[in-house]
Amino acid sequence: MSARQVTDLALEPLAPLTPQQRQACILDACRTLGFAHAGVCAADASAYGDVVRAWVDDGKHGEMSYIGDRVEQMLDPNSVLDGVRSIICVADRYSGARDSRDQKSPAHGRIGRYARGRDYHDVIRRRLKKLAEAIERASDEGHGHRAVVDTAPLMEREHAVRAGLGLIGKHTLLIRPAEGSWLLLGEVLTTLEIAPSEPMQTLDRADPCGSCTRCIDACPTDAIRPFSVDASRCLSYTTIEHRGPIDPSLYESTGDWLFGCDVCQEVCPHNQPTRRTRRLPVHDAYAPRRTGFDLLEVLGWTEEDRRAACTTSALKRAKLPMFKRNALICAGNALRQHDDPALRAGVEALAEDASEDSLVRETAREVLARVSS
Repeated sequence: MSARQVTDLALEPLAPLTPQQRQACILDACRTLGFAHAGVCAADASAYGDVVRAWVDDGKHGEMSYIGDRVEQMLDPNSVLDGVRSIICVADRYSGARDSRDQKSPAHGRIGRYARGRDYHDVIRRRLKKLAEAIERASDEGHGHRAVVDTAPLMEREHAVRAGLGLIGKHTLLIRPAEGSWLLLGEVLTTLEIAPSEPMQTLDRADPCGSCTRCIDACPTDAIRPFSVDASRCLSYTTIEHRGPIDPSLYESTGDWLFGCDVCQEVCPHNQPTRRTRRLPVHDAYAPRRTGFDLLEVLGWTEEDRRAACTTSALKRAKLPMFKRNALICAGNALRQHDDPALRAGVEALAEDASEDSLVRETAREVLARVSS
C-alpha cells in the first residue's frame, strides 16, 4: 500500500497488550505505511561512547559542530525523549541504479543517489508522524512519543542494527546482506515498553564484510578505515556539510561529484545487481528526477535558480556559494581532461566577478591555476 493512501492510521489499544503483541501491532502499522523494513530496540545508551568521543577528539567530524557539541546527547536516547524505553526504527529503500555512460560527460556534475528524488526527511517524517500520533491515541495518558529523521542527536545506525534492520559495514553504513545499503532511516522514540526485535547475524559474525575491503580501496580521498570514516575527507562532507574552501589536495579526488558521493556503495558486493535486488521495491518518492547538473549551468545560477532546482529535494542542504564552489572543482577536473572554451570562460568570469561570494572567487582562481599548470 502506498503511504499516500494511509489517511488515518488506527491502532488497537496498546495498554492491554503484552510487549510482544505491541511489537507485532506496531510493525504491522509500519508495513501499512510502506516502509521497506522496520524493527524495535530497547532505548539503551550507546555501546560506542569511547569510540565516538575519540573520533570527535581527533577532529574527524570536520566542522560539523552539531556533532561535536552534542556528543553526550547522541549517546543517550533520553536526551531526545525523557523516559524513552523503546525505539521503533524504519528504513526506506532508494534507487542504487548505475549511472549510464552518457550521464558522465566531462561537463556534468553528479549528485548522490539519495538526493535524486524527493527529500527523504519530508517523505519519512510525514509517515513517522502518523505512526507516532497513532501510538499516542492508542496509549494510556502519560506516555511520550517523538518522530525523528536526522533531526535529533541519535545514534540511528546503532539502534537500527539492534532493531534487526541490518549490520554496519566497513564504510560505516547500514547493510542488509544480499540486499545492500541503499537505505534511508528514521525513528519513533516512545516511553512505551515494546518487545525488541531480533538483531541480524550472518555467518556467526557481527559484520557483513568479512575480509572485503573494496570500499576502503575505492574511496577517492582515502577517508575510510575499517568501520570508521574521517568525515573531514569524505566527499559527502566536503560537498554538502563543509561551508568554507575545500582543501585543494582533494580537488582531483572530487572528480565529477557535485553533491555527495556514492563510490563506497557502488563497489560494495552487497549492492551489485542480482535477481533478488532487481525485484526489491524502491519507494516511489525516491525515483530519480535527475542524476546531476550541467556544470556551466550551475556556475551561472542565481539564488532563485538554486531554489528552483532544489525544491522538495535534499539538495537544498548546500547553499549557492557551495554549489558554485563544487561546480568549479568539477569543472577544473573536466577541463584537465578536455578543453571546453565555454566552461573555461565560465570559470574565468567567476574568478573576476567582484559581486560573487569570496568562496566562489577564490575557488575559481585556484581551479584556473591548477588547470594552467
